[in-house]
Amino acid sequence: MANSIPNRQVICDTLLELSKGDRNIMVLASDSSGSAAMAPFAKAYPDQFVEVGIAEQNIVGIAAGLAHSGKKPFVTSPACFLSMRSIEQIKVDVAYSATNVKLVGISGGVSYGALGMSHHSVQDIAVARAIPGLAVVLPADRHETKKMTEALVQYEGGVYVRIGRNPVEDSYESENYEFVLGKAVTMREGRDITIIAVGETVRVALDAEAALKEAGVSCRVLNMHTIKPLDKEAILKAAEETGYIITVEEHSIHGGLGAAVAEVIVQQRPVPMRILGIPDEPAIAGKTSEVFDHYGISAANITKIALEMLSR
Repeated sequence: MANSIPNRQVICDTLLELSKGDRNIMVLASDSSGSAAMAPFAKAYPDQFVEVGIAEQNIVGIAAGLAHSGKKPFVTSPACFLSMRSIEQIKVDVAYSATNVKLVGISGGVSYGALGMSHHSVQDIAVARAIPGLAVVLPADRHETKKMTEALVQYEGGVYVRIGRNPVEDSYESENYEFVLGKAVTMREGRDITIIAVGETVRVALDAEAALKEAGVSCRVLNMHTIKPLDKEAILKAAEETGYIITVEEHSIHGGLGAAVAEVIVQQRPVPMRILGIPDEPAIAGKTSEVFDHYGISAANITKIALEMLSR
C-alpha cells in the first residue's frame, strides 16, 4: 500500500497521544527535533522536551539521569552518531546501569545515502546487540512503528531502536495485530524456504515471496523486528519446517540479523543459508533504492537466490 508517513513522524504522533495520560514521557533531541519530526512534541509539551544540541554523549547521560528520576526518556538522534559517538554511555549509563532509556536512532541504515559512509549506520546493530541488557528493535513500517512505540512506553529497560528517514511502503494492512518485543511475526506462511527480514527490508521480502509464489515456491516470511532478544524458536521452526533460510537486512553482513540467525542455526539446526546485506566495504552513496539495488537487496535478487538454493 502507498504511504507518505515516515516512521519518525509516527513515533512523534504516538508519543503526543500517549503523553496526554503520562506526563513522565520525555523526548530528548541532539539538535535533531526537525529531522526526528519531534517539533510538534516540543511545542505541545515543552516541559517534557529537552534540546541538548550536538552532544550525543551528553544526551545519553542526561536521559539516564531522567530515567533514574522516574521519567521515561526517548532519545532521538541520528543513528550514525548515536550508535558510534555515544556507545560508551549507552553501554555504561543505559545497559550496565539498567536505566529505562529508549534510544531512537533516526535516519538509520543508508537513509543519508548521498552523504556516504560517515552518515551511514550499517554497523549499529552489530554493536548494540553485543551489549548485555540492551534490546534492539527495527520496525518494518508505520503500523508496526506505532505498535512498537506503545509497547516501549510500557517496557522497562534500555532499548536501541533504528528507523529510516523516508516513508516506506506498508508491510502490514493495519495495526490489528499484537506487537511483542522479542517475538517474530510470520508475515507469510510457507514450506519450501524462509526469508527472515527486518526493518525496511520486510517489504522487499514480501515482494520476493509474491514472485516466488508465481514460480510455484511456497515461501515463509518472518519479520524479525526484534534482533535482541532474538526469537530463536521461530528461527529453529523455520529451519526444521522449510529447510532453507535467507536473511535480508539494511546492515553489514557482519554482526547483524544474518549473523544472529546463523549463530542459532549453526549450533542447533544447520541448514543451507544465505546472508544478504551490505558487504564489507564502505557502502556506495545514493538513494536508498539505488543502494539496495546495487547490493542486490531486491525482490528480484532474493527470488534468484532462493531458486538457486532450491535447485541444488
